[in-house]
Amino acid sequence: MPHHRRAERKHCFGMGRGIVRITADTSVLLRAIVADDPAQAATARALLLRATSIAVPVPVFCEFSWVLRRTYGYTTGDVAAAIEALTEIDAVVTDIPATEAGLAALRAGGDFADGAIARQGELLGATVFTSFDRGAVARLRKEGTTAADPSELLAASPPGT
Repeated sequence: MPHHRRAERKHCFGMGRGIVRITADTSVLLRAIVADDPAQAATARALLLRATSIAVPVPVFCEFSWVLRRTYGYTTGDVAAAIEALTEIDAVVTDIPATEAGLAALRAGGDFADGAIARQGELLGATVFTSFDRGAVARLRKEGTTAADPSELLAASPPGT
């Protein structure tokens, strides 16, 4: 099997020139923000500063929000501020419409995930957000999203239609 220099470089990660492109896991963002482990916090912050592109998938922000609220006791305002601070980093790449919808849901007293999921569903062609979480349905309706309990959808559309 031939040995290619290109394959060898794959594992260098661009060290010394700035780390090219990364996908940040929830744990990296948490360490950078919460700093409950000083060594990992320093590493996470250095990595985020050196990366030329930081992909933050929406599920990472969903987990991030949940962990900050449930584990660290952050207020919804503090969680929103942390997510906004991360999205303002020039190198961060994320689904902005879904992130903004998640932030709106969070500020309305709901979960970041509910807003983000509803928005991404719309982008994928869905016309109704559905959940057994009646609070989420009510909050999203209040924000203008078409939302319903699954039983409401079934009652509105009899079998065979």
